[in-house]
Amino acid sequence: MLQLSDSKAANQNDLRQVLEELYQGRNLQAFRAGQPIPMNPQEIWIVCRGVVQLSTLYPNGDEALLGLACSSMPFGLPLSLIYPYQATALSDVDLMCLTMSEVQQSPALTQGIFQHLARRLRQAEAMLAMAGCRRVEDRLRQLLLLLQMEVGQPDVIGTRLSVRLTHQHLASAIGTTRVTVTRLLGKLKEEGWLKLDSSRHIVLL
Repeated sequence: MLQLSDSKAANQNDLRQVLEELYQGRNLQAFRAGQPIPMNPQEIWIVCRGVVQLSTLYPNGDEALLGLACSSMPFGLPLSLIYPYQATALSDVDLMCLTMSEVQQSPALTQGIFQHLARRLRQAEAMLAMAGCRRVEDRLRQLLLLLQMEVGQPDVIGTRLSVRLTHQHLASAIGTTRVTVTRLLGKLKEEGWLKLDSSRHIVLL
């Protein structure tokens, strides 16, 4: 279902170069894993390092995963119609804050951000397609493949997901329970489809 793209690294470097040229000397804002990230209706954030979890809350209090903002990806209130719209540092992150007026006044910055908005769009479409899978196991497999593309790092035995996702994170993303995710991860591990490394990161084999 998912198609791998080879352009991610090149696009990240392009936007980083634009940011460095336009905003030399501007301090990045650091957030520790688990910290909420404040958002302003006139500002967007650019991820310079780490991964940010984007989510919302249902009326019953359940959390729904909307996506992951990875390196060079933008996020913020001006880019969403969802309410409430929450951002939490999934790992330690460094972010750059830009006003919408700064973005609009720089064609180079606008073009760079557009490329990474396209990445976010592809991610969102992949999650929508994943939600249409009837079997929970299929949804979990598709989610892990999506994470492999977004946050995967080559490992000696496979691809290591660079952020630690709890079973509840995975359950919220695919619309099931934590208990079900724990059972299915155990099944995939027995099948030799994945394993956990010494730091409890998932490695896809």
